Amino acid sequence: MSETRISASCHCQSINIIVSVKPEYINDCNCSLCSNNGAIWGYYKDKEVEITGKTSSYKRADRENPAVQIHSCLNCSATTHWTLTPNFAAQIQNNAEFNMGVNMRLFDVDDLKGTELRFPDGKAWDGITDYTYRKASEIL
Repeated sequence: MSETRISASCHCQSINIIVSVKPEYINDCNCSLCSNNGAIWGYYKDKEVEITGKTSSYKRADRENPAVQIHSCLNCSATTHWTLTPNFAAQIQNNAEFNMGVNMRLFDVDDLKGTELRFPDGKAWDGITDYTYRKASEIL
């Protein structure tokens, strides 16, 4: 990961996000949750991210124990990030490589140059096994 802090905001600038480092890679997942929210994800530990402003959160109703809750701006509804749900966070405890995702689509693409963009096939993922990729990765 890069040592450079980068920042972004939602469309109306009510939510501001600063990440301590450029992500190692970004996932452009095609599952309904990611694609319907218009998000591509960089992954972080919560201590690496500063978020200011109030968000609303959503967690899937079609899963008994959803892993994440999606956060969006209360004003413009832009998807800003996700956090682990309390139940899921308790299950994985300190074993997680990261515990939140930030919508990197909010960031200036020039700040992300050199970052690997991956394309997981979330539509085909069963939620248990490793997911496959729908095409080869690219470098931004």
